[in-house]
Amino acid sequence: MSPRELAISVRGLAKTLGHRRVIENFSIDVPAGHIFGFLGPNGSGKTTTIRMLCGLLTPDSGTGRCLGHDLIEESAAIKREVGYMPQRFGLYEDLSIKENLDFVARLYGVPEARRTVGQTLERLGLTERARQLAGQLSGGWKQRLALAACLLHAPRLLLLDEPTAGVDPKARREFWDQIHGLAAHGMTVLVSTHYMDEAERCHEVGYLAGGKLLVHGSVAAVLANSGLTTFEVAGPDLEALAADLRGRPGVEMAAAFGASLHVSGTDPALLEASIEPYRSDPRFRWTRTRPSLEDVFIHTLARAGVAPS
Repeated sequence: MSPRELAISVRGLAKTLGHRRVIENFSIDVPAGHIFGFLGPNGSGKTTTIRMLCGLLTPDSGTGRCLGHDLIEESAAIKREVGYMPQRFGLYEDLSIKENLDFVARLYGVPEARRTVGQTLERLGLTERARQLAGQLSGGWKQRLALAACLLHAPRLLLLDEPTAGVDPKARREFWDQIHGLAAHGMTVLVSTHYMDEAERCHEVGYLAGGKLLVHGSVAAVLANSGLTTFEVAGPDLEALAADLRGRPGVEMAAAFGASLHVSGTDPALLEASIEPYRSDPRFRWTRTRPSLEDVFIHTLARAGVAPS
């Protein structure tokens, strides 16, 4: 498959679980070798979408192809070419790292399993810990083991469901370096995440809320198309300032951003008129800035009438 070809192309996917419509009219194209990040509050449908795309769940309606296979008719073929890493660690904690990988290799019928397991251990930096029990590993090392298990059968598509939850920043950085290395060699990656810094490392992102894909595209395109004008404010007692600003004409958001405050709106003239009295206050320093991905995320959810979780 050429890097310019589509690894995933689906139209109008929908899924109901119980009495709730979890996904509605989901359509997307993902080129091979791209990393696509799903953002959204809890219950927005991210996990259900990922499971439909890898053949674990059958859509109620819609059509599409994944890795050249029909999503409905050839789900078994899709599963064979997908590596899926769920939110929760799913390997055996009373087996060693190597024993877990040996077991997974047998499940997939991996050719030359011993050599493949050895290469995977080395690739993920697990060789020196190969005999350590999985239950004794920290979150970051469990993450590496789970990723190693996903890669044993040389999948063309990697699906990662909030893979770095509870992992320290160093392990998260190393994990993303590995993911980018895989994508550079042609692997397609779908990842759900709550971390905005991780989303910014994806080639494209999409916001899901209430089972609908509200917006998607490259990070640069999502920011540019948001229509938000944003000011960053530094100074004392910013929470009181935010309380004063909220509800004023043109002020659609006033939210803490680290040690500063982000004040945003989609009508630049109205926004500037509302903040003008405060800009002459010498206690505060106002700087026009680009909206952050988090700003756009919260604004998109608010516009859709969905409370962030």
